[in-house]
Amino acid sequence: MMKPGYRKIVVKIGSNVLAGKDGFMDLPRIEHLSAQLAQLKARGLEVILVSSGAVASGRSMISVPEKKDAISARQLLASVGQVKLINTYSRFFETHDIVCAQVLVTREDFRDRKHYLNMKNCFEVLLQHKVIPIVNENDVVSVTELMFTDNDELAGLVATMLNADALIILSNVDGVYNGDPKMPGTEVIREIKVTDTNFASFVSPGKSQFGRGGMITKTAMAQKVARLGIPVHIANGTTENVLQKIMDNAIVHTQFIPARTASGAKKWIATSGNAATGAVRINEGARQALVSGTQAASLLPVGIIAIEETFQKGDIIRLIDEHDQLIGWGIAQYGAEKARERMGERNQKPLVHYDYFYAAV
Repeated sequence: MMKPGYRKIVVKIGSNVLAGKDGFMDLPRIEHLSAQLAQLKARGLEVILVSSGAVASGRSMISVPEKKDAISARQLLASVGQVKLINTYSRFFETHDIVCAQVLVTREDFRDRKHYLNMKNCFEVLLQHKVIPIVNENDVVSVTELMFTDNDELAGLVATMLNADALIILSNVDGVYNGDPKMPGTEVIREIKVTDTNFASFVSPGKSQFGRGGMITKTAMAQKVARLGIPVHIANGTTENVLQKIMDNAIVHTQFIPARTASGAKKWIATSGNAATGAVRINEGARQALVSGTQAASLLPVGIIAIEETFQKGDIIRLIDEHDQLIGWGIAQYGAEKARERMGERNQKPLVHYDYFYAAV
């Protein structure tokens, strides 16, 4: 029985699923995963694939001198390997009469609202034409300050942008454990609510063998996406027919239970908070009103103490309290100059309306 309500899903496949122990691509596994995605598509689901593996694919085609710096080596392997990776998927999908498309993005693509909406439109056009978008970070132009934490973060951004019904993350472990997976008696946590925080204390900080991230980044991202109303599943991508088993609730894995669905604007704010171009310091009364959760509250000029960083109307700004703690992000309804003029005054238009505020916690 397919999970009710799942009509659009984002599936992220990690490097440790796609690559064998030797660091090269595991073609039989990619073929099997492609067949599973084709099967879900045949059942009426819209599928977006976020795939790692360009660097691993590049390793099979070219050798990198040891003296080459890490960024240059990554750019070389990714630019060569991405061609092979997309061709591999294309070949396997063609056997199911499915067309796929390559979508390469950077963090910058999510920072500007207009660019964000243009990218969203591109995805929607592909889906309307029954095409499977295959998304990866553009490692050729992404350098350290522009890179996503890993493709888990990218998958979360894509799922949020497209208002997906679910995000499925395929790793090389069965899910989030309640202790060291190597120790006897340790079990997979089946469900994690958005209010749960205790699981973070026993998540291993180690990174995967071939990827950039680890379970800490996965759980942090999963919590954020679930807070925005999208369920997240973390499962073992090396398991046979793992995607169908997730749909049938027939596999032990971790699911992050979603909260109430957020608006499109709030989803953009939540996923683009790192791109905030301004900062406003607020007093304790304003802080309590914004985070109390008892009723919707806007940030009024009377609650502003200082304009810490300049911004324009429509920019995402950070709201910080008197102790430099981040309260959340919002879209400025007017620029820093007007905000500074109205600071501390009553009966003024909100700087951040509650419809365009997203709390950090």
